[in-house]
Amino acid sequence: MTNFSKGDRVSWATSQGRTQGEVVEKKTSDFEFAGQTFRASEDEPAFIVKSEKTGAEAAHKGSALRKLSPRTGD
Repeated sequence: MTNFSKGDRVSWATSQGRTQGEVVEKKTSDFEFAGQTFRASEDEPAFIVKSEKTGAEAAHKGSALRKLSPRTGD
């Protein structure tokens, strides 16, 4: 299992292809997001991520995320 921390740069699949952004929150218990219930635990956390392109937030399991190198030149 890959574990992510707040601020980590990640990518994930969308219906338009892969997008990238950063982890804004780690969830370790079940939670509601955008009208949906998500399952999370200490062993299988979920993450709230924010798109670099649109600023939109989404919830994903860690298995759906890929860690990227930090941005440079900001």
